[in-house]
Amino acid sequence: MRVSEICTSDVVCCTPHATAIDAARLMRHKHVGDVVVVSDPERDRVPLGVVTDRDIVIDVLGNERDASQTTVSQLMRSPLVIVNISDDASVVAERMSFHGVRRLPVVDEAGVLVGIVTLDDLLRSMMTDLQTLLSSQTKAQRREQATRR
Repeated sequence: MRVSEICTSDVVCCTPHATAIDAARLMRHKHVGDVVVVSDPERDRVPLGVVTDRDIVIDVLGNERDASQTTVSQLMRSPLVIVNISDDASVVAERMSFHGVRRLPVVDEAGVLVGIVTLDDLLRSMMTDLQTLLSSQTKAQRREQATRR
């Protein structure tokens, strides 16, 4: 399965100059757990980093930093790990595992942000495939039972 089939195209973005407060408000308003930091949210959406709700809690609140003075550029992880829209889901799984992340920005051939894929997206896709296989096995067993009576 391709990343294009499982990723979310409605990505919440902000600039590197946004504060932790700005990012938290965006997450709350959009009901998401992350924002992708991009060069220009309106036009040239080249991803620079990802900031999660956990980053804000651990790095800002946990260290008693001022959330109104801490920018997302100070919080975002580097180097940024991405996947291409045409990559296979197995590439997503490998990158998530290798880098220990649960979310990956998805880019097109020009490096422009087109989506985000999460561990939940990947698991949902795998579960669908497993349910299909299980259904196939169950049907085969029923067919065999019916023909051997």
